[in-house]
Amino acid sequence: MSARDAILKRLRERTDGPLSAPESDFTVMTKRGWNQAERLESFERWITSVHGEVIHAGRGDWTAALARILEAKGIRRLALGRDHPVAAEARAALAESAVELVDVNRDIETWRREQFESVDAGLTSTRGGIAETGSLWLWPTPDEPRLISLVPPIHIAVLDAEAIADTFFDVVERHGWAGGMPTNALLVSGPSKTADIEQTLAYGVHGPRELVVLIRHEGSPPQGT
Repeated sequence: MSARDAILKRLRERTDGPLSAPESDFTVMTKRGWNQAERLESFERWITSVHGEVIHAGRGDWTAALARILEAKGIRRLALGRDHPVAAEARAALAESAVELVDVNRDIETWRREQFESVDAGLTSTRGGIAETGSLWLWPTPDEPRLISLVPPIHIAVLDAEAIADTFFDVVERHGWAGGMPTNALLVSGPSKTADIEQTLAYGVHGPRELVVLIRHEGSPPQGT
């Protein structure tokens, strides 16, 4: 009998009954009670505090806002998926533009140098945001691999305003991670940053130097955004 089997055998043969999980109070991690406007304000305040950029647009005209972002930042080669509705809408809107749309659903070995050296930006969808920390959460797929949010110098992330949750705990609970945790979830809280021994902060050393969050609203964006 292995040491592992011996330990499990002793646990199964406990004389004082089976083990049970202790009562836990998770209210400190949830129950902020914010409405959608408060969640949006908190999310934007935190993500812009770490050099994230937020652009608001209506759901019907967000691709026009995307085109303006690409022009303003001089983006000529944009990496994006094909199957996700965000990627499909972006491709349709940019089909006649001067921006080259780069397919990402490829074996990384076939375009490693291209991705690291000549792609200006990556466009991704998001599964939601976290108001308490100003974070995005992404669930990469073969159509939207994680590298398009981690390698190009600019990451453009499309977020639906109603998908912002109060806390990370709320995300885990609401989406049932305990029963089916994603194998490759990403939390993004601003552009890539690092500091040297003198605590001088630098952006873009290990990933995107810019993060642009394009928040889509039902109807028109709130006044003042």
